[in-house]
Amino acid sequence: MTAKRVRHSYFYPTLKFENHLWSGGLQYVAGLDEAGRGCWAGPVCAAAAILPPEKDILKKLHGVRDSKQMTALQRTHWSDVIKSCALSFGVGFSTNSEIDRIGIIAATRLAMQRALDFLTTQPQFLLLDYMLLPTLDLPQASLVKGDAQSLSIAAASVLAKTERDQLMIEMDGKYPGYGFAQHKGYGTPQHHQALKRIGASPIHRYSFAPVRDLSMSRN
Repeated sequence: MTAKRVRHSYFYPTLKFENHLWSGGLQYVAGLDEAGRGCWAGPVCAAAAILPPEKDILKKLHGVRDSKQMTALQRTHWSDVIKSCALSFGVGFSTNSEIDRIGIIAATRLAMQRALDFLTTQPQFLLLDYMLLPTLDLPQASLVKGDAQSLSIAAASVLAKTERDQLMIEMDGKYPGYGFAQHKGYGTPQHHQALKRIGASPIHRYSFAPVRDLSMSRN
């Protein structure tokens, strides 16, 4: 396995890295990214996207960028467009219990592996946002702020964010009172007050300090 770290940043992602790999004969380049890594509740979600090696794909996905810079409506729209344009895409989750058991970094890598397992096309190279998958025998590159550099990574970030947000909206109905539909499990004042008022739910991450400390104070 070969791996490297590349430093640079663009506001809108390009196909600079993909074009280099495509011109070298690697047609199936998968971008990977995650959503929910810093949340207090819910799973971490990862997505993988293989875009076609076509010059006009940048034009077709001209509005895709770092999912954190997009509105929910924009993400939903572009998620559908990404799915229609991609050669293959996959989404994987790692549960809050897995996060508590193996740690957030290992759980994020596990979610990425699960996303790759859903691909119908075997990737030849991986582009990741500031992470590597050392157990995979695939060439890969870890890009600093990769979702701002690589269109494939940005596409994966949109897929991961929309899939996870939808799940947390569903969890809001199952575990009311926390505001999951609004904050999606992130550590907001609303979330903190709910934890103090009603305690942690079964989908909270008990290994994360705010949840752990509040749980201990209630015992």
